[in-house]
Amino acid sequence: MAPVVSWLRPLCSSPAAGGLKDEEIAKFQDPYHWLTYFPPLAKDVLKEFGLGCDWRRSFITTDMNPFYDAFVRWQMRKLKKLGRVVKDMVYTIYSPLDGQPCADHDRATGEGVQPQEYVLIKMEVIPPFPPKLKAFEGRKLYLAAATLRPETLYGQTNCWVLPDGIYGAFEINDTDIFILTARAALNLAYQRLSRVPEKPTCLCELSGNDLIGLPLKSPLAFNDTIYALPMLTILTDKGTGIVTSVPSDSPDDFMALQDLVTKPALRAKYRVKDEWILP
Repeated sequence: MAPVVSWLRPLCSSPAAGGLKDEEIAKFQDPYHWLTYFPPLAKDVLKEFGLGCDWRRSFITTDMNPFYDAFVRWQMRKLKKLGRVVKDMVYTIYSPLDGQPCADHDRATGEGVQPQEYVLIKMEVIPPFPPKLKAFEGRKLYLAAATLRPETLYGQTNCWVLPDGIYGAFEINDTDIFILTARAALNLAYQRLSRVPEKPTCLCELSGNDLIGLPLKSPLAFNDTIYALPMLTILTDKGTGIVTSVPSDSPDDFMALQDLVTKPALRAKYRVKDEWILP
């Protein structure tokens, strides 16, 4: 009860709400109490504004009004029968803790925030796999990168990973395994991209260093094989923690690739072979 009271206190203690006491505020835990308390106050305010209105025609548009509720039910059944209403999934801000969507007015902060749509790039790891990934031979193993600009994929030269980043190999279905961050895997699990819906299945934990040098086959790339290389500015709390590199369209990609090309010591530190980056 205490969190509800503390959240409602600034609203209900205002003069417009009648300056309610805490014990009265607690009644607002019942959603129907809102419908009986605030409409008369709103009506009085509108009268003070001088609004001319036939209040006999006012009514509540929730299931508290059985007549209006029956009309809405009839309408929805009729539309469904005509094929005008379907039940399907839709992208939204979702609360795993509450098990339901978290709309604008349900949030203490972040009003107006909408889902950010990414395109996921499946960069297939080319066999033979290194020792840490040997157990996955015979299955499709991908580094999954997220991008906002899929139209630039024709210019891919390599893939970036964070050397000290923590990644995982997550089971998507019977054949596919994605390598990405745990945060990204959780988001995908709530989009039906997990063997167990809403529960990511991590087969093993990996560091970015484990991924450096992996040969990859990436969609639309000019080269048949590109490689996973180190980049120190990747944010693992954004996207998937795997980044495709398009130096022709990204100054960050160009600078990071040039650093590796011109600094042999940097290549040696991360065990980057010359043939992965040099013409």
